[in-house]
Amino acid sequence: MPTVAIVSDTHVPTRADEVPEWVEDRVREADHVIHAGDFDAVDAYDEFRDLAADLTAVRGNMDPVDLDLPETAAVELGGVTFVVVHGTGAMRNYRERVAGIVADEAANVAGPVVGVAGHTHELMDEPVDPPEGGPVRLLNPGSATGADPADEATVMTAEVADGNVDVTVREK
Repeated sequence: MPTVAIVSDTHVPTRADEVPEWVEDRVREADHVIHAGDFDAVDAYDEFRDLAADLTAVRGNMDPVDLDLPETAAVELGGVTFVVVHGTGAMRNYRERVAGIVADEAANVAGPVVGVAGHTHELMDEPVDPPEGGPVRLLNPGSATGADPADEATVMTAEVADGNVDVTVREK
């Protein structure tokens, strides 16, 4: 059963000096790491790439242009396709907009799909109705460094097997 660390909005060095050690431990222990963007610097991305056994990451709105990451990415783990997007844009329609992107990216996926996004720095694990289609489970792990506007550092871990996802919020 793969363990997935789900992380976003680390914002090193603009809003945080470093990633907390307990977050680094979660990343090291995971079979796969998903980062939903806003590393903020190439060095911060390199740190995650070095810590993670396997990494899927997307570009956030605060990431430098020379950080050559896609805006969306998909990875299949344990019978579940995770569609990752940062979620850049207005907060007003964030949930529906992101769910729509996830639904579009997963249009040809046969099995279960889970969307992962960041940007808001707010924890979320809920079904969201995209503009078209059925509900999409959308995860937002908050900010792994507690970067403003988050109140604390949070990440998610997921146990994935046979198309099922069991998510746990981790906070110090």
